[in-house]
Amino acid sequence: MTLLSVNLNKIAVLRNSRGGDEPDILRAAQTCIEAGCGGITVHPRPDQRHVKPQDVRALAAMLRGRVEYNIEGNPFAPARGTYPGLIELAREVRPTQVTLVPDSDSQITSDHGFDPLQQADVDKLQPLVKALRDIGCRVSVFVDAGASGFERFAAIGMQRVEIYTGPYAHAFAEGDARESLALCAETARRAQQSGLAVNAGHDLSQANLGAFHAAIPGLAEVSIGHALIGEALYEGLSTTVRNYLQILR
Repeated sequence: MTLLSVNLNKIAVLRNSRGGDEPDILRAAQTCIEAGCGGITVHPRPDQRHVKPQDVRALAAMLRGRVEYNIEGNPFAPARGTYPGLIELAREVRPTQVTLVPDSDSQITSDHGFDPLQQADVDKLQPLVKALRDIGCRVSVFVDAGASGFERFAAIGMQRVEIYTGPYAHAFAEGDARESLALCAETARRAQQSGLAVNAGHDLSQANLGAFHAAIPGLAEVSIGHALIGEALYEGLSTTVRNYLQILR
């Protein structure tokens, strides 16, 4: 079954809006685990707009040996303040998976992936992938639907790609996602042919996940946060996680 990894960034956003410790990100993680999710995702940023380094560390201690832990982030973003940088943070907490995302402070959320045909990026990523593999992390990389040349990522030690599903979700909401879904499926097929497993994430929801899941054979993992936390405001966190798991079954 495709693993559901719940992204808790929005819990941290709500907490940070007032300061203090509520809502409690550890309690949210515990609730998701008890509901049956297979993983927890966080995306720390240098500006610390949501999940903070201390959250990353506290979650690592809580999750170890229980569910998968996926940390997303820009591997090229330098340390800033108490943020030590993605690779150093991974060395500290040793998550199950690190997902490399080319985001920046100016982006409200991630909106594009790395391109395997950009050899300069591949060359810069290679030593970072090795460093992460050396500490025992599985390495995934955020990519756009329609990307190709995945053998270049496989050659430097990448193990998975995460397909950016924002355009698919937008097309689904507009009423016709056939073309976008076909592009995602073709991208997944290319990646799998290159020996890479396939994850997916961004704006996936209860409404659009079923069609996406059915179209991508062998989908390893979905990382879902924004829609899931929003839906949980109405139905509760446990119920919402269970709803997603039922879709994936």
